Amino acid sequence: MHTLTIAEAKAIDLAHLWHPYASIQNPPPVCFATSDHGTRITLDNGQELIDAISSWWCAAHGHRPEPIVEAIRRQSERLCHVMFGGFTHEPAAELASRLTNILPPGLDRIFLADSGSIAVECAVKMAVQYHYALGRPERSRLIALKGAYHGDTAGAMALSDPDGMHVLFQNVMPHHLFAEQPAIPFGGEWQDSDFASMEQLLDEHSGEVAAVIVEPLFQGGNAMWLYHPEYLRKLRQVCNQHGVLLIFDEIATGLGRTGRRFAFEHAGVLPDIITLGKILTGGCITLAAAIASSQVAQVISSRGSGAFMHGPTYMANPLACAAANASLQLLQDYDWQGNVRRIEAQLRSELTAYAGHPNVADVRCLGAIGVLELRHMPTAKQVLETVLSTGVWLRPFGNWVYAMPPFITTAAETTQITDAMKRLADLGWQNRDTPPVPPLDPILDIHE
Repeated sequence: MHTLTIAEAKAIDLAHLWHPYASIQNPPPVCFATSDHGTRITLDNGQELIDAISSWWCAAHGHRPEPIVEAIRRQSERLCHVMFGGFTHEPAAELASRLTNILPPGLDRIFLADSGSIAVECAVKMAVQYHYALGRPERSRLIALKGAYHGDTAGAMALSDPDGMHVLFQNVMPHHLFAEQPAIPFGGEWQDSDFASMEQLLDEHSGEVAAVIVEPLFQGGNAMWLYHPEYLRKLRQVCNQHGVLLIFDEIATGLGRTGRRFAFEHAGVLPDIITLGKILTGGCITLAAAIASSQVAQVISSRGSGAFMHGPTYMANPLACAAANASLQLLQDYDWQGNVRRIEAQLRSELTAYAGHPNVADVRCLGAIGVLELRHMPTAKQVLETVLSTGVWLRPFGNWVYAMPPFITTAAETTQITDAMKRLADLGWQNRDTPPVPPLDPILDIHE
């Protein structure tokens, strides 16, 4: 078979490939990746870029970590895929054992899906089927938060910010209930008034609500917002009072991103259902999980056939399960918590030093997450030029320039990242007198 040259591959990409959140008629520029290793992505011209966002938050151990690559290779020599309906296999069983060993007792019924969005869909179906099994079919709506992002499939879109990136599709999505976005930041002084909107919705609608779903502490793809842990404590208490399930979407935060294994640990409360993804396989292959408590699973299984009505084709793919097992082993083999503490301290110090910049509206950091909220954004051209001149891969969107680097990122690399973020803040300020062109898509929101 003919091996494409880089020039041929670029031409085919331009002619046929549709990139995420992009126009096919006026596609944005893309970098051509030829290899990756550790914190770096290598381009076709030989330049290396520090991946400051872990390739959409998943490459927490860096790119192509040898233990994960080797686990996939070994598994490929035995069993690449078998349907999970009617079969099981050792990598899936090992993964279940590893997850139940790190999750709180009782949160131990694991449904392995093939992407984060699908895991969210599964969690929603679990909640609805739970109430159906209890003879409460009217409880079929959910409450979510404004500013939320839960994925791009229809059910997940319906739970994301109703005024966010999915507004175009509002007429084809189910209509759920949305509480106001928590306003008190992580580390702020708690006030009960911040929970009033959620409490009111539960008081008025609990008879039709199956569950509340939130991204615990960190709202990612629609807000880049860190909120107070007390919100989760209040939420757990009120959900219990109304018999409403609580779902924590930890696709982005689970397995270390906030400095603890799970974000809910900052609040000391447990969900009824949790979703995991991204770091689960270290960014090497797609896999996610929706994990229910024993109680939820037993109730679902008590009605009719007891079958949970979902079954992805690639559910529990052996290659993906092998990668996940290696990823979870890596979290035991090196001091990721110490690394994340160091990264957090450095992000906080170096970004906070820019808090007085006229273009910086807010600085927020937690774990391996650093965010500059800007008043004026750089253009797409300025972002690309900064990426190439600084050697740091960043992908701003909305009003946010953010970093979510791999846990193995060095101190020197972290400084290189924060310097690039500051450069984008400077460039955005230079644009303050230029009216922005409406963006082609809401996720990037950086103006030509």
